[in-house]
Amino acid sequence: MQYLPNILFAIALIAGISFFVMNIRKLYRNINLGKKIDRTDNQPERWKNMIKIALGQSKMVKRPFSGFLHIVVYVGFIIINIEVLEIIIDGLFGTHRIFLGFLGDAFYGFLIGTFEILAFLVFVAVIIFWTRRNVANIKRFLSSEMKGWPKADGNMILYFEMVLMTLFIVMNATDTSFQQAGIGNPISQFVAPLFDGFTAETLHLIERAAWWIHILGILVFLNYLYYSKHLHILLAFPNTFFANLNPKGQFTNLESVTNEVKLMMDPDADPYAAPVEGAEEEVPEKFGASDVLDLNKVQLLNAYTCTECGRCTSSCPANLTGKKLSPRKIMMDTRDRLEEVGRNIDANGGAFKEDGKQLLNDYITPEELWACTSCNACVEECPVNIDPLSIIMDMRRYLVMEESAAPQELNSMMTNIENNGAPWPYNQQDRLNWANEE
Repeated sequence: MQYLPNILFAIALIAGISFFVMNIRKLYRNINLGKKIDRTDNQPERWKNMIKIALGQSKMVKRPFSGFLHIVVYVGFIIINIEVLEIIIDGLFGTHRIFLGFLGDAFYGFLIGTFEILAFLVFVAVIIFWTRRNVANIKRFLSSEMKGWPKADGNMILYFEMVLMTLFIVMNATDTSFQQAGIGNPISQFVAPLFDGFTAETLHLIERAAWWIHILGILVFLNYLYYSKHLHILLAFPNTFFANLNPKGQFTNLESVTNEVKLMMDPDADPYAAPVEGAEEEVPEKFGASDVLDLNKVQLLNAYTCTECGRCTSSCPANLTGKKLSPRKIMMDTRDRLEEVGRNIDANGGAFKEDGKQLLNDYITPEELWACTSCNACVEECPVNIDPLSIIMDMRRYLVMEESAAPQELNSMMTNIENNGAPWPYNQQDRLNWANEE
């Protein structure tokens, strides 16, 4: 019975990490359903982007108030969790504050004191975030795509943070020997008097309960990430590394179109040649994208990385003028469809079974796609370098090249360019006729 708590802790730790690894493998599988894309060029610039934007939070502070609060939570999350290492060692080997003996009173007290101050600041920042999200009626949190689960998810993570920070302070406040030592307790010393009337046994029970719930809460939080928008905590780093480094106004050529043009220009190619007997007939490549499997891996990574902060939508000129388009919804819809495809694969033994659905129309409507002005405001605003415009453009390409479903204005313009070499409905020889008019 002496080692029962250690055994239970080890079981909880192994179960929590195993479930997390299983979900990460599923996440990796889903992202790899996308088409290959080479984003390994210019490594120094990519590392610089990751360090500056993901680690340094440089784009968050473009909106100073919310950016500062986010940095407080971000720094607190990283630094306070250093203490998890001590908790794991104590849990596995039955020790108590094992680092105290190694680091000494002064340095250990400095570390725990820093953690307590950060925990308090994180708690305050989270309260402000909750107020902004639920009371202040900030427009970007009131959009239609933020109803139901997205709203609950945003609040859930705030509640998690509140509870974890509170448990950390209570754990320290009820640790009698720690409080008597008078080290590393700048916040918990003011909470400790709340427990003055309790017996030593009760204090120990509260401290142990706070310790257990704190570490189990961290394991639950770790596994909650996969189901939450807060997956960006992990994915912001690869997402910024693999971000598009080309100028924002530069669009890519479709490889499928490029191959067709090369075939047309190759005098030795015979597009009408009969297939070799016994050879597997190739499926013609689709132009553009109508479903998540037509998108590339970085676009799918973008979808999972989306923080649902709404900075993109709040800066979108189409959305600001009342159009249906919301770049945030484009990313959320892409992620939801990708998750649906992943569940389909899991249910059918590792192979996707056609379900009669696709990203286009079932999730994202042509009205949303054609409302986009391709101004790149959403790309510029995103704090983790997500590119909603690339998905919009690929889906537009599908509408034009596969379904001939462009708006009439665009069809007229493209017909004029094809026939007259310009978007206007005039023959080239007649363009200067206006100059001869009296």
